[in-house]
Parts: sequence; structure tokens; C-alpha cells
Amino acid sequence: MSLPLTLAPEVAQARAEGRAIVALESTIITHGMPFPQNVDTARAVEDEVRSSGAVPATIAIMDGQICIGLTTGQLDRLGQAQDVAKLSRADLAACLVTGAMGATTVAATMICAHLAGIKVFATGGIGGVHRGAETTFDISADLLELAATPVTVVAAGAKAILDLPKTLEVLETHGVPVIAYGQDDFPAFWSRSAGLAAPLRMDSAAQIAAAHLMRARLGLPGGQLVANPIPPEAEIPSDEITPAIEAALREAQAQGISAKMVTPFLLDRMYEMTAGRSLTANIALVLNNARLASAIAREMAAQG
Repeated sequence: MSLPLTLAPEVAQARAEGRAIVALESTIITHGMPFPQNVDTARAVEDEVRSSGAVPATIAIMDGQICIGLTTGQLDRLGQAQDVAKLSRADLAACLVTGAMGATTVAATMICAHLAGIKVFATGGIGGVHRGAETTFDISADLLELAATPVTVVAAGAKAILDLPKTLEVLETHGVPVIAYGQDDFPAFWSRSAGLAAPLRMDSAAQIAAAHLMRARLGLPGGQLVANPIPPEAEIPSDEITPAIEAALREAQAQGISAKMVTPFLLDRMYEMTAGRSLTANIALVLNNARLASAIAREMAAQG
């Protein structure tokens, strides 16, 4: 039975020619910011991938199909849609069979990218172990997806609102390589350092691409997490952002916000409490990750 997979013409041509392709998620469009800023940002990220020598493939579920790359019309439609499902591994299939519209998280984007033969994915920050997970068991499916699906994910570390030491522990337990790019510290999304040592360090896209290909040769399952620090000029230092995070977490707990609603609530509060600086930083780090992911994808195309 054929897969419900539709490739945009630009992506289909790139795949046929063996050119570099970078997958992009769609929750940043539907759950990250309002229209039209969401669509403008998505287009800016796609343009950054193109200018860096690769082809962008923004992924979303529309009309019962996994769309690998969105046309201009599809991107506008997604950006203005209401009640779009936020999809992970658990609900991806259900969304397809019901015909609902869905935006892909890190986990769902990895699954769809792998089905389309795309090896590299650029995002903002991955999900991870939520604070208080020792009692709530709230751990993002992104971590187990990294252990299962062979896609290299370029992110600015894990979101700073999470329990980062526990996130790194879970990744280690499941054998996921965590590679800091160009530094020894693990970055914390808006900040260049979480105050934690990264398990691995690599300083070139060529090394990262070679490590991905070597894992495939060795028959090792899963992907790689490339932790790419936010550019220095866009950083919000940890000692500045941490008090705002702590305050927002207390608010979420007091309001009984849980499960999938936690991250959107906290990101909204960060925007308000930093007078918009968190969103500016978020856009800067996504563009930075798109550039690095494109370089890695080019190297994979050349080496593979």
C-alpha cells in the first residue's frame, strides 16, 4: 500500500537529483506566533535554507496527506487555520485517517522526514523532561523519537523551560548522540550555555554528517541531536531569563496547566515577560539552525 505522502515539486526534484534537503516542522507556524508573522517567519526560514544551498521541506498534515514541502497557498492556509492539531507519534496516524489538519512537532517531523528519505531537520529547540517529571512523568516523545528514527536534528539545545539535566540523562540512557556545535557547553535555547557539559563536541558540518552516515553503517538505530548555540548577539543570558522561567512555571502550576498546553503557555509568558525579546531570539536561533542544517545536508549529499 502506498504511503499518504505528497512531495512539493521543489522537494521532489531535489530528491530525484540527490540534492540536499532540510526538513522543517510546522508547529512553529500554528502554535508559535500569530498570522501573518508566523507565515513570514516560515518563509524566512525556508529562504535561509535555500540561500545556504539546500532545499526546504516544511512538513504538515493536510487533506489526509503528509505534505513534504508546502506551496505558497498551503503555507498561507496553514498559517490562518484554527484548531490545528499538534501532532506527535501517538496521533499522527489518527489525523491522517480523519482528514484533520495537523502541525508536526519534532517527533512527528522526524517520522515524516524519514518516510520521505530526508536525513536532516532544523528546528528551534527539542522537547524534553519537564520539571517535576518525577511525579508527573511528563517527558516529551521527542526524546524517544531521537532514539528510534535516523534523522539528525539541529536545535538550539532543549527548551530552557525544561529540566535540562534530566533531559540529557534520558538521551544518554537511550543512546542518542548529543553533539554541541563549536563549544563544550550544552546550549539552553535562548542562552548559549545551560551550565552543563555537552556529551560530545564537533566543529564542522562535515564531521556531523560523517557521524550520521557512520551510525547507519554500524546499524545503530536513531538519530543525532546537534545542539547549535544561539548567535551571541541574539542571546538572552541565563541569569536574565531564568527568573522569568521560574515565575512562568509557578503560574502554570497554579493554573493547573498540563500536558501539551504547558509549552505554549510558557512560551507565551516568556514573550510577555521579556517584552518580545524571547520571540526575537527564537527567530534568530531558528535561522541559525537552518544554516547549519543546510551545511550538514550538503555534506551528507556529498559523502553519502
